[in-house]
Amino acid sequence: MSVSEKFSPRLLRPYSGDPWDVDAYCRQGGYEAWLSCLKSADPQKTIDTLKEAHLRGRGGAGFPTGLKWDKVLHHRIKEHYFVCNAGEHEPGTFKDRYLLRHYPHQLLEGCLIAAYTVGAKKAYIYLNHEFEEERAHFQRAKDAAQNKGFLGQNVQGTGLDIDIEIFDGYGSYVAGEETAMLESMQGRPAQPKQKPPFYPTEYGLHGKPTLVNNVETLSNIPHILRNGPDWFREVGPPTCPGAMLFSLSGAVNRPGVYELPLGTPLRHLIEVCGQGVIHSRGVKAVFPGGPSFSMIGPDQLDLPMDFDSLKKAGTGLGSAGVIVVDDATCMIELTLKYSHFFERESCGQCPPCRIGTQELATLVRKIEDGQGTEKDLAQLLQICGFVKGTGYCTLVTGASVLVQNSLRLFRHEYEEHIRLGRCPYKPVPVEVG
Repeated sequence: MSVSEKFSPRLLRPYSGDPWDVDAYCRQGGYEAWLSCLKSADPQKTIDTLKEAHLRGRGGAGFPTGLKWDKVLHHRIKEHYFVCNAGEHEPGTFKDRYLLRHYPHQLLEGCLIAAYTVGAKKAYIYLNHEFEEERAHFQRAKDAAQNKGFLGQNVQGTGLDIDIEIFDGYGSYVAGEETAMLESMQGRPAQPKQKPPFYPTEYGLHGKPTLVNNVETLSNIPHILRNGPDWFREVGPPTCPGAMLFSLSGAVNRPGVYELPLGTPLRHLIEVCGQGVIHSRGVKAVFPGGPSFSMIGPDQLDLPMDFDSLKKAGTGLGSAGVIVVDDATCMIELTLKYSHFFERESCGQCPPCRIGTQELATLVRKIEDGQGTEKDLAQLLQICGFVKGTGYCTLVTGASVLVQNSLRLFRHEYEEHIRLGRCPYKPVPVEVG
């Protein structure tokens, strides 16, 4: 039995009506979980259900969602906040944008449940300012839900006043890191805070315990509460149950957002969902979790796509931004592309990151331009060793992992660039005259 035959979508279900149509959403069971939470008035029951479901965050680290909610609810400081992180600046990741555009109500319901459960004084969605259409859809969904009495003042006659305020995020890639995001929301530079102790569950918005979840994590909440934890655990491995949205891009015939059970082999995502590699070429490498995590080679396409399996293989799932590289691609040129990205997006707060990302990009550029030497390869590895793990966030570590992994898998290409004094994937310049 194939993956598609045994699995029905959880989040990307067929939708009859406009994305903001609240009646169409309610016909599919929408806001039932929210009303049930209001009726029971038992936040701990909600958290226990999420713990039983073993839902793990879909934003990168895969941290247990129920445990995070529990930390905020029972914090000794009683003033709490909630923020949905909808920044999404990661290269190759666009699933949150898709959910915002096509399924805004399930996200809104998840936000309401989260904010209510942890007793948030105020609730926000931090939205990438470039998401203009998505912002419009979310606002229309919010207005429609408010007209039905699902949020606003005196929700469903309970005396509860609750709103989800849209905060336009003008930050960079680093602003997607939750502590940097919270800094920018308070009018300060979007710079990550050193951890510990500055985890948002301990010290977040306005110095108070703050629950931060991403779009996909919150979109799962209404379905789990309505259908039960056993339903959620029907698919996926025991330690990483449920489905996940995979942003598939790069050298595939059909890029897009695909919802699959966690643990689905990478080969299925590329060959079935993506309909194979463009121009019938071969797979040269794949970033299973975006450029911040190690690439894997064509001999690893049967790896299960889940947090634990990929970590064991020496890489990571991250936010499931899967980028496929074909065998006609120069890996030094690709490494340079992402090295420039990390250099450009460094906030400059940490000297090892500010200087390290610049030095790595400069050396990779030198080799790509045909001016590199064997000493440059040793220097690249030395810099990676110096700066890896030294930043307040993971940006400089991602930059280091990218170069280290590229050199490990494709050292022969670096050596060929040095030997020829040019990129072998580009035409040889023809001298005229």
